[in-house]
Amino acid sequence: MNLSESNSADFRNFVQDHLSGDPALLLLKYQGKVAFDLKAAVQQISARQKAAKKLPEWAGNPVLLFPASISLEQSSSEETARFKAEGLHGNTMIDLTGGFGVDFYHLSEGFQKGIYCERQPELFQISKHNLEHLEPSKRSEPLEGLGRKYEFVEGDGLDFLEKTDTQFDLIYADPARRGTGNQKLYRLQDCEPDVVGAWELMKNKSRRILLKVSPMLDISQAWLELPDIQKVTIVSVKNEVKELLLFWERGQEASENRIEIRDLGSAMPGFDFSPSEEEKAQVRLGEAEKLLIEPLSGILKAGAFKLFGERFGLKKLENNSHLYTGTELPGDIPGRVFEVIREISPKKQEIKSLFPSGKTNVICRNYVTGAEDLKKKLGLKDGGEDFLIGTKTGSGYKVFWCRRLA
Repeated sequence: MNLSESNSADFRNFVQDHLSGDPALLLLKYQGKVAFDLKAAVQQISARQKAAKKLPEWAGNPVLLFPASISLEQSSSEETARFKAEGLHGNTMIDLTGGFGVDFYHLSEGFQKGIYCERQPELFQISKHNLEHLEPSKRSEPLEGLGRKYEFVEGDGLDFLEKTDTQFDLIYADPARRGTGNQKLYRLQDCEPDVVGAWELMKNKSRRILLKVSPMLDISQAWLELPDIQKVTIVSVKNEVKELLLFWERGQEASENRIEIRDLGSAMPGFDFSPSEEEKAQVRLGEAEKLLIEPLSGILKAGAFKLFGERFGLKKLENNSHLYTGTELPGDIPGRVFEVIREISPKKQEIKSLFPSGKTNVICRNYVTGAEDLKKKLGLKDGGEDFLIGTKTGSGYKVFWCRRLA
């Protein structure tokens, strides 16, 4: 991307004037009729459309530029980036894998100086352009000799870390989770950069380390590769797991590792525990009663299957069915609560009589088939206030007609 051309008034005005346009039609309509790179302008329009929900403030800033789609897809949302920054502050931080710069921007807000590293040349230039426009003009409490708040390093972050004499208050990294052939990688040591191999270097250079890793990573695998990690935070947005955060702080070695579950964008309370609590918890099994409760997706990701039931006095429907039941609504519970109207037979004729509109929401958990297959079999589409929940209890596969309470 030609940054000087992208900063021209004509280029910028075209992008802003056509933000709601169809990118493919814009290419056809304006081909050969503009004096700037039309393809680049349309790419900016397409990227802003895709980023509108994930990065509303950035997408609404006409000065900023957006990279190719994969860098945008891998970027944190503004919401999760702000969450990561909570409670982190100090003199100097470094982002070893700067990427699009969203995490760097929010994390650096609590620090006097931030160092951004990125080895992809075009992504580096785009992010440097953006961050220079976003950089605070003045530091509230300037530190002598630090100069501007942001420093930019084009190249490998670990190489820079090895050579610098700076001691950091925070090292942040978001290792790339795609290898050759674009396959997804779920072991830390298979990602770039190799934070497992560089762990001792990182510990020696910083007071704190924060890693953002794939939501598909097995938590026990993370602790196996990096036993020093003290805390794992599972971050979901509206009950969809988005990130796993691994945290270490010098001098704060705890007697037990901790797992935190936080759901952003909802009023759901958090859920914190240690793996040993789950090991000691006792599970009670039972058939469906008045309520069915499904824990937050982050709790299921964490594997707190026994502890969830024990903490809230609930029975589990079956060992591998992570649905819970009881007769009274537990206060402030981190999960979806459904009232059971009755058990029904999953036969098309009965379903048609119960839901003549052909609409009801279908959920399958440890059921004989998936939700899409069950909807197809019963001739249903999602919609309305009713739910059909297919699952397995101690006495077999069942379908329950429910309504959402919380």
